[in-house]
Amino acid sequence: MDAELFPRERTVVAPGAVHVPDWLDAAAQRELLDACRVWARPPAGLRTVRTPGGGTMTARQVCLGRHWYPYGYAPTAVDGDGAPVKPFPGWLDELARRAVRDALGEEAGPYDIALINFYDAEARMGMHRDADERSPQPVVSLSLGDTCVFRFGNTETRTRPYTDVELRSGDLFVFGGPARLAYHGVPTVHPGTAPPELGLTGRLNLTLRVSGL
Repeated sequence: MDAELFPRERTVVAPGAVHVPDWLDAAAQRELLDACRVWARPPAGLRTVRTPGGGTMTARQVCLGRHWYPYGYAPTAVDGDGAPVKPFPGWLDELARRAVRDALGEEAGPYDIALINFYDAEARMGMHRDADERSPQPVVSLSLGDTCVFRFGNTETRTRPYTDVELRSGDLFVFGGPARLAYHGVPTVHPGTAPPELGLTGRLNLTLRVSGL
């Protein structure tokens, strides 16, 4: 936001959970968006995720490294076109490791999987935990495009206590340690809030993880 009265600052939302505003500059955001557009193309491209109960997630998803489906990982897009999942590039591992150092002051990795969710104006994400990995290392979350409300909760329940955090394009959120299995979700996306120069309608969220598989 231009001419902001108070600059946004790094915030410890909970022990092990840190929000770093504007971590990606405009050029880095554009480069990441260009990569996401390539990854979203078939085969093993952007898909609608169906839950075991027959429902569908409103955010669409593409995976790198390993394909996530409710609730596990596979080498192919088992609930999509069946194609081999796209590889997780080494530069994303380097980006994730740098993010953890900047947010938590720790060394982590090697990062080997990514879940990339695309939110249009109507998409939401219910409260859930990232619990399908065998590794306890931190999750790295990067935001591109429209601003959202990111709800970060506790490790015991999907309900309160939780903290609502505004995530804008370029923001970093890292959660590990005692917060690694906290429930979290996206109750609201604010359409039309993406930086115009980015050329993105909607929101992209990249979560980078260590699978331990």
